[in-house]
Amino acid sequence: MTTHYTSPGERSNASDSVAETGRFRIYLGMAPGVGKTYAMLDEGHRRAARGCDVVIGFVTTHARPATDRLLAGLDVVPPKIVHYRSARFEEMDLDAILVRHPDLVLVDELAHSNVPESGRNAKRWQDVLELLTANIGVITTVNVQHIQSLADVVEQMTGTRVRERVPDAVLRRADQVELIDSSPEQLRRRMLHGNVYPAEHVQQALTGFFETDNLTALRELTLRFLSDETDGDLLEQLRRAQPNRVWQTAERVLVGVTTAHGTDVVLHRAARIAARLEADLQVVHAFPADIRDRADPAALAAVRELAERLGARWTQIQDDDPVAALMRIASERQVTQIVVGPSRRSRWQEFLGGGSTVRRLTRLAGAAGIDVHIIAHPSDGPWLDADHAVTATPDLRG
Repeated sequence: MTTHYTSPGERSNASDSVAETGRFRIYLGMAPGVGKTYAMLDEGHRRAARGCDVVIGFVTTHARPATDRLLAGLDVVPPKIVHYRSARFEEMDLDAILVRHPDLVLVDELAHSNVPESGRNAKRWQDVLELLTANIGVITTVNVQHIQSLADVVEQMTGTRVRERVPDAVLRRADQVELIDSSPEQLRRRMLHGNVYPAEHVQQALTGFFETDNLTALRELTLRFLSDETDGDLLEQLRRAQPNRVWQTAERVLVGVTTAHGTDVVLHRAARIAARLEADLQVVHAFPADIRDRADPAALAAVRELAERLGARWTQIQDDDPVAALMRIASERQVTQIVVGPSRRSRWQEFLGGGSTVRRLTRLAGAAGIDVHIIAHPSDGPWLDADHAVTATPDLRG
């Protein structure tokens, strides 16, 4: 079974370095051996037959006979030979490909780490971004365990360390991500028949990473990842049709953060809410200009690092009305739940400043149909357990 989704263009949470250039397809699999490289080479032949100038930038066949046969008939840019610590390595020759400038280049193993001193980029996905920037189309392959936001989950599930990781932003840059699927049983049969690894490594693999339970979980994780991405594409279409409506095709959690004491509690609680709802987590630091002047850069960096460790999407925005900024972002991203800490303002400050910011946020969110969770800080009295929160009842009276 092969499924795919096509993105509507540059995705909003891609990093600044992932620009809207080139043509980019990724073959995604739950594990090695499902057929990603075979599918990539097969597509290369189809494109070449239609007159496209296709070259192999770098392909690893692992001596699989069916895959080896597909190398014939396609131009190959010879690999760069690198000597490092008395060993000989082959790496993709990025500069040679840029000089050759084909219409399309086939690049295996997107997550691969380049040998030190082999070139200007440490990671192959960085090489791929250079190719795209040069308006060279790329087809590449990656396994689900190498996706940055999922790598830690895979480590916990399989007990296998994931050292090479591709930022989610790179996958969201793709024009198409296509799933190369296989049932766990089918993949294990392929391994027993010697179609994936040499015979001496098969038994160890079958009782380790390729155990049936692991493969079942990895497949589910892959399907869920693609489903989440497809849901984002659907939302984009619905938003264009009715931009002022919250389309609850799935839960989405936004947490507003500051650098105040207790922000880590708010973040951890928001992450648990998102996990229970199987929802995306967005973290927004909205601040007026005068606050930024007084903010502690180290504290802000720590908050951002924690957000990224929790798998959240980070947004930092300067706005003299942080509440309005949060609501604007919530509307743009079709958020269904907002999580914040309690107001730190005194009653006198609230009176002079026009009321509590939390109360105002609750009122505006309620009018937009968005739930608000107010997380008490550990020092705020009886709410010592971070798993306790107050869920605000929307005040629709204005």
